[in-house]
Amino acid sequence: MRAASNAALKAAAPLVLLLLVVLLVAVAIRLPWAGDLGIHAATVERLRHDLLDPGNPLVDEKTPSPYYSPWTVFLGVLADATGLGTFTVLRIAALISLTLLVTGVWRFTGTFTEASASRSRRTAVTALVLLCLLLLWGTSLFKWSGFLGLNSLALTVSYPSTFALGLSFHFWALLRGALARGSGMPGFLGLGLLWSMILLSHQFSGVVASFGALAMVAGARPWPARAMWARLVAGLALGAVVLAAWPYYSFFDLFHAQGLEEIHQALYRNLPGRYWLLLPGVFALVLRWRRDRRDPLVVFFALGVLMFAAGWVSGHYSWGRILPAAVIPAQVAAGLEVFGAQRGAGRKAARTAFAAVLGAALLAGAWTQSGVLGYVVPRDLLPKPVADHYEPPWRGYYWVTPWVKYGDVVLATDFPARQIPAYGPYTVAPGYPDFFLPDEAARASAVGTYFAPGTERAARLDVLRRYEVRWIVSHRDDAGLAATDPALHKVTTGPGGQTLYEVVGDPR
Repeated sequence: MRAASNAALKAAAPLVLLLLVVLLVAVAIRLPWAGDLGIHAATVERLRHDLLDPGNPLVDEKTPSPYYSPWTVFLGVLADATGLGTFTVLRIAALISLTLLVTGVWRFTGTFTEASASRSRRTAVTALVLLCLLLLWGTSLFKWSGFLGLNSLALTVSYPSTFALGLSFHFWALLRGALARGSGMPGFLGLGLLWSMILLSHQFSGVVASFGALAMVAGARPWPARAMWARLVAGLALGAVVLAAWPYYSFFDLFHAQGLEEIHQALYRNLPGRYWLLLPGVFALVLRWRRDRRDPLVVFFALGVLMFAAGWVSGHYSWGRILPAAVIPAQVAAGLEVFGAQRGAGRKAARTAFAAVLGAALLAGAWTQSGVLGYVVPRDLLPKPVADHYEPPWRGYYWVTPWVKYGDVVLATDFPARQIPAYGPYTVAPGYPDFFLPDEAARASAVGTYFAPGTERAARLDVLRRYEVRWIVSHRDDAGLAATDPALHKVTTGPGGQTLYEVVGDPR
């Protein structure tokens, strides 16, 4: 009975994973719109037009930006060389990142399985771990870049965070292999370069990768010899040199960044609802800790929890972005535990029970996130219980592109300001915190002044002149110049009561 159950699990996990990967590929082709997609598309647009000096991706200023990473530079070169549209390039980016993620998990889990394990067994282990990464979260939906839940990944698969996390799994696997084999200096220098690429491509995921690397070293068996430590330090030093030399922005200036705490406070809300399905993974970590006090996944989890807790205690809520450093090792441990070495009838029975609990948790996670189907399947074609979870794809701003051209300045509130630059225009104020833009506060204040009820006409016109505004996108409830004002010409209307106005003059 147990053997049959185990065989069924081995067969089912790859099949279910294949279906989810097909779903994610379909999502990547469809590329459902999400808020942060605007900044990433804008970054590719700027690099396509000027690879060496792209300027600020959101506003018309010559400032550096942390969005110009090795990954986005590659995408900019690809866009320029092929002539493909920006969103087509982002679809390609999504497929590359998804491939990196799947193959990275394959390599990483392989470092925890026996060398004699058959290919079918290793495939089953990898498939189950990937299912845990996608589904083992909670029963409250949650979306954030750098978090690998299916619901989140469906919207962020084309983001640099997915690329960086996929590369991180390869990084951890290579590091474990280098430590186990006693690799020479070139291998560790290559790891240092890889580490710097991850950090430059997505800084928060880079910190997760760094915590994971520290855990892999701390849990290495045998303990690294003195010569190995010298190679590790050399790789770390080379990575730091690359970080310091990156020409598009100053990486180390990001340590002084301000204004991130309020937006990240949401990461500390509703923790039980978002993560309670992770409990089987925590239990698996406890079992691993009992077997090995320096188990790398246990150390990884502990580092992530401590950093996350420190962010809550100190009010540095941006430290909450480290949470994948706690979630990922628990998810990996859950998948590995099912296929661990089985010795004795009691241990086999315990693993069978654990597999049943984990299967139930995965089903609950799949049901919770089933609304992702709505990104590729029309709601009318979904069964009613699934349709009730339906999440319609976010709409973009294609409706303004027949009139608004590359480099035009658009005045808009926060939400449209996050999306409109994806098509080439600039906005008055950036839709995201920008540490390298010296007049960010003044720009935000100007937008607030224009749309504030009661602002005098002269003050609104001053905003339009000062920032050379060519277009205005406003909602029906926004204040601002009246639709009949002679300085404006109504061009078209869009979804949700939005209107595009052209600034046509400055009558007095």
